[in-house]
Amino acid sequence: MYQYDAYDQRIVDERVAQFRDQTNRYLAGELSEDEFRPLRLQNGLYIQRFAPMLRVAIPYGLLSSAQLRTLGYIARTWDRGYGHVSTRQNMQYNWPKLEHVPDILAELAKVEMHAIQTSGNCIRNTTTDQFAGVIAGEIEDPRPTCELIRQWSTFHPEFAFLPRKFKIAVSAFSEEDRAATALHDIGVYIVKNDAGDIGYRIMVGGGLGRTPIVGSVIRDYLPREDLISYLEAVLRVYNLHGRRDNKYKARIKILVKALTPAVFAQKVETEWAHLKGGPLTVPAAEFDRLRSFFTEPAYEQLTDEPSGLVSARKENAAFANWLQRNTHSHRKPGYRIVTLSLKRTGIAPGDITAEQMDAVAKLSDDYSFGELRTTHEQNIVLADVRQSDLFSLWQELKELGFDTANIGYLTNIIACPGGDYCSLANAKSIPIAEAVQRRFDDLDTVYNIGKLDLNISGCMNACGHHHVGHIGILGVDKRGEEFYQVTLGGSSNHDASIGDILGPSFAAEEMADIIEEIINTYLDNRLGKEESFLQAYRRLGIDVFKERVYVQAH
Repeated sequence: MYQYDAYDQRIVDERVAQFRDQTNRYLAGELSEDEFRPLRLQNGLYIQRFAPMLRVAIPYGLLSSAQLRTLGYIARTWDRGYGHVSTRQNMQYNWPKLEHVPDILAELAKVEMHAIQTSGNCIRNTTTDQFAGVIAGEIEDPRPTCELIRQWSTFHPEFAFLPRKFKIAVSAFSEEDRAATALHDIGVYIVKNDAGDIGYRIMVGGGLGRTPIVGSVIRDYLPREDLISYLEAVLRVYNLHGRRDNKYKARIKILVKALTPAVFAQKVETEWAHLKGGPLTVPAAEFDRLRSFFTEPAYEQLTDEPSGLVSARKENAAFANWLQRNTHSHRKPGYRIVTLSLKRTGIAPGDITAEQMDAVAKLSDDYSFGELRTTHEQNIVLADVRQSDLFSLWQELKELGFDTANIGYLTNIIACPGGDYCSLANAKSIPIAEAVQRRFDDLDTVYNIGKLDLNISGCMNACGHHHVGHIGILGVDKRGEEFYQVTLGGSSNHDASIGDILGPSFAAEEMADIIEEIINTYLDNRLGKEESFLQAYRRLGIDVFKERVYVQAH
């Protein structure tokens, strides 16, 4: 993984000292709330419903065991003993005291971490596939590209105060998009041209929130050396033409839609003409330098399906279920990619305690070369586990509560913190997630339903990505009471789509029943188990579900 050099460390340490001074001045009354707001946002600090919320950057979801231990120490020392993995692969703390935040940032700096640009109207944390570099079939490891974007965008003076927040994702896997790339302000796809040269396909104008839009391709192939100059051109066009008079219409997706993708692309090409071939051109040596930080660990020469794994799978059905659902094939023989589910019933999706962080850090040392990843779906990945160690790892995961074999299934729910914490939320998300998980607590039932994504957001800001869930749930305010709107047919994969609104919203106590009726409608109409929920919905249309659900509800 990327290691700080002296320059990296110096600028992070200087930022900690700077923010400590700013915080002290604010607490002393020398800075007003309006003056302090942009300063705290640039350092990842929000003011939520009950307390500040600090968002820690985890670049492209990659962590060392030492860094995770530090995150656990922070949770134990300055928060309430836990953290929350967000859909942008970051870690959030919901209860720090404002006066302690500089101390937290100083502790992060000791292990090459920070909270810079995790909030505010700037370029946020670049995200990617949590299996980057270890999944077979990648065109190329996307992490060096992510690191290139991170270094370009951090502290970029021209893009520190954009019309609105800005998010970039990188994808290099043709079979599945685990980074929801098409739903970002810029989606960067690593591709090859007809000559076999590596380059990028650029998609712009995706996003969720009040106006959910799937991005549009504005360039099919961009030579790799031109990536940064082209991104710079995109950001300049947005910075010049994006609206600043209305924050609800300030995202780049609104600009692209208003201009049309073709006109926006033309403006980018015009701006790029001034930048192409200039100082922002990335030399091949720089890509080599970045790749040098993502070298292979000390893999052993192994073979797939060792005898111990075969016998353990035959003798233990629970282990076999977990092996099938929570592990993935690895590009190296004898290894598997393991996903630790943070979706145990009764626990807020994505939450992890300080003690669990320490334990997972030890697991990464013992089983996965001291490295781990956070995921867009709010789970944790150990990317390099020997197949011969899988049964031992599973036994330890059971003790920690991370063995729920539901990755890719209904109860692997994505949910924002909702009204329990967030001052923007119209309704709570966590109780709805728990109600659905308890209704579908039998894994055999869940497996019979098949692969299905259920996402929950507490408000239209869509931090739970409800628009792109196969089933999405949105909290709404209805005459001062919490109600929930349902959408169907969303997808964040390569076939990205925005879900259709089912109809009028439902009360909280109805939601488990409503979801069950939606599922039953699918089960009664599917063309065998091979037809997924999304496939069936796209074939059947919304009316079949609407008629059944509203007859049942009323």
